[in-house]
Amino acid sequence: QVQPVEWGGGLVQPGGSLRLSCRTSGDICSILAMGWYRQAPGQQRELVAIIGSGSNTKYADSVKGRFTISRDNAKNTVYLQMNSLKPEDTAVYYCNEVTSTGSTYWGQGTQVTVSS
Repeated sequence: QVQPVEWGGGLVQPGGSLRLSCRTSGDICSILAMGWYRQAPGQQRELVAIIGSGSNTKYADSVKGRFTISRDNAKNTVYLQMNSLKPEDTAVYYCNEVTSTGSTYWGQGTQVTVSS
């Protein structure tokens, strides 16, 4: 099993936008759920957003109304559109996938820094 691969992080000013992408390790249709998590220095990894196989979604309260998770089954890719970014959104963002067999895989992470 190959791990999912994220990209799209970078440095952005407060109020700006970024879009993260994650290509799944296999056929996205065999994956139960895809999620984005983040971990800031000295803090625990936390859930940001998750999308199920039926495109049902769930968001952390801190990002509701600013972030949007979506999926493109044809590209085996999940996206996280992040708008109105705040300094407190600075973290390493990780893609996570849970397969229909219950296995969990993590990407290598992509750094997002929100700073003026």
